[in-house]
Amino acid sequence: MKIQQRHEWTLTAEAAVGIQQDLRQEVVTHDQFGVVNYVAGIDVGFEEDGKITRAAVAVLTYPELQFCDHAIAWRPTTFPYIPGFLSFREVPAVLDALETVQTVPDLLLCDGQGLAHPRRFGIACHLGVLTNMPTIGVAKSLLVGKYGEVPEERGAWVELQHKGEKIGAVLRTRPKTKPLFISLGHRISLETSLSYVMGCTTKYRLPETTRHAHKLASG
Repeated sequence: MKIQQRHEWTLTAEAAVGIQQDLRQEVVTHDQFGVVNYVAGIDVGFEEDGKITRAAVAVLTYPELQFCDHAIAWRPTTFPYIPGFLSFREVPAVLDALETVQTVPDLLLCDGQGLAHPRRFGIACHLGVLTNMPTIGVAKSLLVGKYGEVPEERGAWVELQHKGEKIGAVLRTRPKTKPLFISLGHRISLETSLSYVMGCTTKYRLPETTRHAHKLASG
């Protein structure tokens, strides 16, 4: 797949804020896609003490969740680690990997936030807007927001709120394990995002998409 580059990646944090504020206007928060036959997990690791970014795309059939394709890309890291700016550090290599994958996915699940971000533009939103693909943020930890107690049963969830706005959901994918933080990225609603995350999750806490991508990104 060919992806259009919308902006530079070597830039200051101040310039990055401006890009987030501009591109977040393009985020589509309702379902805007067809039949999903392939889902992809996106994850990123680092080599050589953070100097090299290693991005992985793992493609699975849906709903069978059979691993069928993957791509890995390496690129020099050009942006420092700053909370709230994860996409500027990781997305360049992710785009390289997506451009080389042979089986184009219908839906992306990112290891990170979507709307559940201080400026409502986490890595899932950024990647979704740049690729124009339906994208979901599946994060293992909280970045911003507050939430109530999540019931213990599988599939239970509560709203994640920030500054009076619903920005995501806190989802229990496995009984008596820590919940995941789900937020839409682009071209999908929160409710549909939750459905697909559960559809991609079997006996583990993390979706199969994330598990496969993490193994590839970790080496």
